[in-house]
Order: sequence, then C-alpha cells, then structure tokens
Amino acid sequence: MVEPTRKPSDDGLGQTIGERGAVKNRESSLINEAHGETSKPVNRDPNPSKKTEKGGFGETVKVVIQALILALLIRTLFFQPFSIPSGSMMPTLLIGDYLFVSKWSYGYSRYSAPLSLPIFEGRILPGEPERGDIVVFRKPGEEDTDYIKRLIGLPGDRIQMREGALFINGEAVLREPAGTFVGEDGEEIDQFRETLPNGESYMTLDLGPNLGGDDTREFVVPDGHYFMMGDNRDNSLDSRFDVGYVPFENLVGKAQIIFFSIGGGASPLELWEWPSEIRVSRIFDWLG
Repeated sequence: MVEPTRKPSDDGLGQTIGERGAVKNRESSLINEAHGETSKPVNRDPNPSKKTEKGGFGETVKVVIQALILALLIRTLFFQPFSIPSGSMMPTLLIGDYLFVSKWSYGYSRYSAPLSLPIFEGRILPGEPERGDIVVFRKPGEEDTDYIKRLIGLPGDRIQMREGALFINGEAVLREPAGTFVGEDGEEIDQFRETLPNGESYMTLDLGPNLGGDDTREFVVPDGHYFMMGDNRDNSLDSRFDVGYVPFENLVGKAQIIFFSIGGGASPLELWEWPSEIRVSRIFDWLG
C-alpha cells in the first residue's frame, strides 16, 4: 500500500489556516496571562466628552453641598463669627472687631441653629454661665436681634448702679481709675478698671456723672435669667433699660477671641484699606 505523501509544512498537526490562527491567539493569551496581563473588552463611548462634563459638574455640586453641610455643623456646634457694629462694649470691643463665639459654652438652644427654628425648648447639654462672661444673646421680645454684653448678674442677684458705681447684692464692686481711653476720633474718655467678686477684671468707660444709667433702682434677677451690661456704661442699651432680664434659653454663645479688626469704618474686603486701618495688635486677642 502506498502511503499518501504530505507536505513538510503540515508537520503532522493536521490544522487548517483558521485553526493555526486560533492556536496562535490562544498562545498569545497564555503568554499575557503569564505576565499578569488580561485582555478586556473595549467599551467605546460614542460621546465621551459629554459624559466627562456631566460627571465633573455633578462632582462639583456634591463637593459644594458637603462643604455647606460642614460649615453649617461648625457654625451650629462649635464656632460662629460675629462683627461688632456699635461702641456699647468699648473699650473691650471696638467697632470693626470680628470675633468667634463658642456655641458649646452654654449648651444648645433653638437660637444656636440658623433661622432659630423652634425645634425644641430649653437647652441641650447646658453649661453654667459665669459672671463677667462676654455673651452673645437674643434680645427678649426681639429674638431676631443679636446683642453682645457682659454678664453682670446671676439668678437671684440684686444689681444696682449708684452714682456711676456698680453694686452687687448691696456690695460695691471694686472700681479703680485707669487713665483715659482715646477713641479713633480723638475723644478722651475716663477709664476705670472694674473687678467683680469672682476676680474677673476688665475696663469700663464713664462719659460723665449723673447720666441716664448712673443711678438705677435695684434689680432682682429672676431664676433662669441673667443681667447684662455694656462696658461703655453711659452708651449701652442693656438690662438697665429695654433689654431687661435675659432668659437662659436666649444665650447664643460666649465670645472667645478677636480674629480680625479693622477701623475707620472699612470693610475687611477693602484690602487697599488694610495698611492704614487694620488693627494688628487686636488680632488673636483672647477674650475669655
């Protein structure tokens, strides 16, 4: 029997051209896998630029929302910035001072949150205010208005002004002359250092004798309320007048530190005014 002849190129594999191609591809795949490489299907997006733009905008919105939520939490639970618009707390605080108020010092009430929504009454995690604290609070009867004054009277205290001197529970508060305070307009005002019974000491201003708040009746502070006064004693609407006694619930926070200060009625955004109007010595001035 005569055996059929075979071409040397067959090499006994018995493969067609297509089979040889499949073998070659399989061998390439095995080589790639040996080197840690795998082939993946190619997903061709007909409009990749549109998809990228959409994803970028959505990511930006997400970041902005997260930043707003974080800022809201910080403002509600930790610190809130305030600016001083009047001179009622001179010389301690000046017009154009910007300060941080700690929200946790006295706990949290409805006035701790933005818009003062009536979510609950009273305070959560209450902290005890101390005599001499500089306090931001909502004026009773006008709860949309923030005031900043010094806490002078605690619940049960008897507060009175006699000839410009402060009396607490019938005892005169130590008051010592401390030279003069010179305002930005050049006006000189008599200055006194006042020291409360708990040792808290600060400066007050006295525009002159026999003015409206120099002689008052005796105020008896009710339970759950506080008596507030400005350090600029003759130029402050406080608990001696229409502010009255301040409920504990109305306290917003305790003034802690001045983080920026600019005079001359300038705005912090007016950078060209900084060289002449910024009060460098007041920045990071600790208040308590």
